[in-house]
Amino acid sequence: MVTKSLSFKLIDLLAGLSVASILLPEAVAYAAIAHLSIQAAISALLAGLFCYACLGASRFAIVSPTSSSAALVSAAALSLLPTGSAQQAELSFALVLLTGGGLIVVAFARLGRLSAFVSRPVLHGFSFALAATIIVKQLPKILGVNASGSNPFTLLASVASFLPQWSWWSLASGIAALLLLTGLKRYTKLPAAFVVLGLGIGLAYGCDLSALHISIVGNFSLEIPHPGIPDLSMKQWLDAAELAGGLLVIVFSESWGSIRSLAIRHGDPVEANRELFSLGVANLVSGIIQGMPVGAGFSASVANEASGAQSKWSGVFAGSSVLLLAIFGKPLIEHIPEPVLAATVVGALLHALNPGPIVELWRINRDQYLTLSAVISVLFFGVLHGMLIAVGLSIASAIRTFSLPAVRELTELAGSRNYVDRENHPEVQPQPHILILRPEEPLFFASVDGVFDVVRSTVKNRSDCKILILSLEQSNDLDSSAADSLIELCQHFQQIGVTTLLARVKDPVRALLLNSAGNLFENNMFWSVADAVANAEQKLTGSPE
Repeated sequence: MVTKSLSFKLIDLLAGLSVASILLPEAVAYAAIAHLSIQAAISALLAGLFCYACLGASRFAIVSPTSSSAALVSAAALSLLPTGSAQQAELSFALVLLTGGGLIVVAFARLGRLSAFVSRPVLHGFSFALAATIIVKQLPKILGVNASGSNPFTLLASVASFLPQWSWWSLASGIAALLLLTGLKRYTKLPAAFVVLGLGIGLAYGCDLSALHISIVGNFSLEIPHPGIPDLSMKQWLDAAELAGGLLVIVFSESWGSIRSLAIRHGDPVEANRELFSLGVANLVSGIIQGMPVGAGFSASVANEASGAQSKWSGVFAGSSVLLLAIFGKPLIEHIPEPVLAATVVGALLHALNPGPIVELWRINRDQYLTLSAVISVLFFGVLHGMLIAVGLSIASAIRTFSLPAVRELTELAGSRNYVDRENHPEVQPQPHILILRPEEPLFFASVDGVFDVVRSTVKNRSDCKILILSLEQSNDLDSSAADSLIELCQHFQQIGVTTLLARVKDPVRALLLNSAGNLFENNMFWSVADAVANAEQKLTGSPE
């Protein structure tokens, strides 16, 4: 047992070293995206890795700065303060703190499943457009110009206007770095980003890059983090709180997608609210020590899995390795060429430009316009507003689905106790005087009136209907609005001579209805549709039950 444990630890150590070689260069790159210091990225990296190792459940998740959270915190800070403001970093740290606190509150409220309201098609569209936006923003660094723009299209136009000032040596080094990065990823198992940046640093030491108009990262401060709260006015805190909600949604949706997909692949148990709490603490600690927002990025987590990680110790080893690299490798980081660093960012995001998931939606003719709307929103309105629009579209889509009442008529397959959708089985005819209907979504305050309108209309169109059976298998419970509407529906049918029976009634629904209107539902609720039909037949024939 001891030998096996040591073997697992060794595998986790190797996986941690491999992941660390990716995380450090990515953190440096994401700091540039967030317009924050490299120290902020490294602090966030350490907070994310160590906090998640203590609190999280996934053995593969790597919680660190991500491209999407970096872009969002930058866009949010710039929307509240002018470019170059001295308080921009303070506001960014406040956003991280508020996001962490919000995640913890949502976890204690047991609302982890609400992440499902951000649909995968919207996330696909958001990720695609975000990757395109960040990649376009790397062009000025690769070309060595100071171009700017409010969206990718205006930035491209600005870059084109600087054509006479393009540094061709800078462009050549960026292209060479990207080609090498892509080749190493495809044909070797080497840590590609680490190798490419290492070669770039060697080039900086061996050549006078300034003579070739190639910029380097340059000096940066790296010291022990001093915990503290950002010094902002109450108005700035309130403004930040308004934007932290969007960052919270993206951090958890992206992280939960990575964690859950890897857990399903390996049969590991994970629980949404525990992950919410772990991410919340990681972001809270990161904000306190002046770090960036963190999440479980898919690329880093998959890299950890591919490296053979067996437990959360791989994250601990990765964090320890990053700490040692940051302490002893500062002079090396300062000599990273800017176009090589930009190429590393582009290489880290190329997977997100895969149009496969979007093309697949068009092929199956499902949710493609929702995805396209998310892409257009981010590209034209910017990362922050585009994200808010994309999340709004996702929630609107969910509300639309709930607001479209779907009610199916059930009929019995011959010689069985199985009841199927009549529309899909037209060969099966309904029983005389008995109508069986099944709402296709849970009954709650927003859906119940539409569903019952369809039920009333269907009963009206069946002139011979004497007994209505409602199958409530989709409803695990009822809120007060749904319960009141169901009581009113049964009373309405009672007045016009139609008896209402309820089938597939769950225990919470049964208890609520008996407590609210026992005289109406006593002896009229059944565990199965077949039992309800048998009771209906007895009522029609007048046979004793």
